[in-house]
Amino acid sequence: MRNRSGRRRLRPWLGAVSLGGSIALVLSGAPLSAQASSMAAETIVCPGVNGRLPEIPAAAQNEVDQNLELLETQLQEANTRLANSEGQGGPNFVRNAILDPLTAKRTATLNRIATAIGRTAERPDDLATLAPCELSETGAPAPEPSDGATGSPSPEPGDGQDEGNQDDGGQSEEDIAAAIGPSAEDFIDIRQVPRNQRPQARGNGSSGSFVSNCGTNQEEHRNTDNLINAPGVVNAAQHLHDYVGNVSADAFSTNESLAASDTTCRNKADKTTYFWPVIRVRGPNDEPGAPEVDKNNIGTPVRPSVARLEYRGNPVSDVTAAPRFLRINFGDAKAVTNGPANAKAVWTCTGFTDRITDKYPICPSGSNVTRIFDMPSCWDGQNTDSANHRDHLVFPDDSGACPDGTQAVPQLRMTLVYNDLPNTRPNGTDVPFALDSFASERHNPITDHVGAIGVMEEELMETVVQCINSGRRC
Repeated sequence: MRNRSGRRRLRPWLGAVSLGGSIALVLSGAPLSAQASSMAAETIVCPGVNGRLPEIPAAAQNEVDQNLELLETQLQEANTRLANSEGQGGPNFVRNAILDPLTAKRTATLNRIATAIGRTAERPDDLATLAPCELSETGAPAPEPSDGATGSPSPEPGDGQDEGNQDDGGQSEEDIAAAIGPSAEDFIDIRQVPRNQRPQARGNGSSGSFVSNCGTNQEEHRNTDNLINAPGVVNAAQHLHDYVGNVSADAFSTNESLAASDTTCRNKADKTTYFWPVIRVRGPNDEPGAPEVDKNNIGTPVRPSVARLEYRGNPVSDVTAAPRFLRINFGDAKAVTNGPANAKAVWTCTGFTDRITDKYPICPSGSNVTRIFDMPSCWDGQNTDSANHRDHLVFPDDSGACPDGTQAVPQLRMTLVYNDLPNTRPNGTDVPFALDSFASERHNPITDHVGAIGVMEEELMETVVQCINSGRRC
């Protein structure tokens, strides 16, 4: 463990304003009154999709209908966010915080519609041009997408975001830091966390395990994409992910490209892509370390010292083989905005792994920060993905049993240990480290999440199942 000293010097590319007792992140010095009056008179409108669809095969109708409904829900949620955020942020707030995320969601949903149709008919490859939405006066028609449009552009440096000459509006460094997050309230001494109990394998349970050794990202494979939730969208995550396993994974990966790729895993039959948001050490001269729209992610990224990828059994039953290309989602990167329903406590310290917390842990001397992710492991038996990227693979109940209509597959446990994080106690907004996050989430530790796309060869998956069901450690 290493300690640090000195207060963080925050850069002038960020400002903060007080709004009703809360702090809102501002990326430029434009007057908020103009922003508020503009937002109050406008609504978000999106290009229609129904009229641009080809004839839908009967086999795809239900899936297409579900995703069309999801497009409506996404638009309603964005307009609700627009109405509730009146007066917040600078001139690029609506674009960065609402429109661009909506475009990412719509792109992913439109891709699923195209995929559903393409299974039994010609795939409509132009649907992504319908993803971008715009602000318009209430009742005005949506703008027609231009030929070849693929999404809303990220703001360019200089578009109201001059890095060197912004006025902070008289706000203190503490106010600016509070807008970025996190703060001392997001940390806890691990010795103050109660012990947790996990379900243990019983008579009919499967107690074996299989470990895949894929390194700790020595190759520096990182990007700000999210292939599961927003395929085809660059920088959809708006924070940096570490990858191990599949060496080609990015926003444009397909099942075919993943299967054809190389892997960092020792067993070359495991081409699974495993990824997680980076942790950054905060320092006195922090500069943004991500693309322009991700300026809130400051500090130096630190690789884990250990990345253990363990496939485990079910406490009450044997496991069956998981399908290839299964999408596995854990946690919610927007748990502050969306609420805690999909958030999971993952933080602990070595030597204290019976104490799991949803806050950043302060570990005693000789102990290291650890993240433990027990992934969902109850498969619906049919799908490798679903509209919300969760329903096809869910968590067992508190006893370890899978819900009716699902079957237990090997549960992936990802354990990340960090030897190089400082154990300095936080003081207000002067914190030792933080998780990368969306700006709206202020680096809250409950937003921790991981993802994986299973790309094991069938023979290796059978070996995993045999090891687990026979009680062996492989």
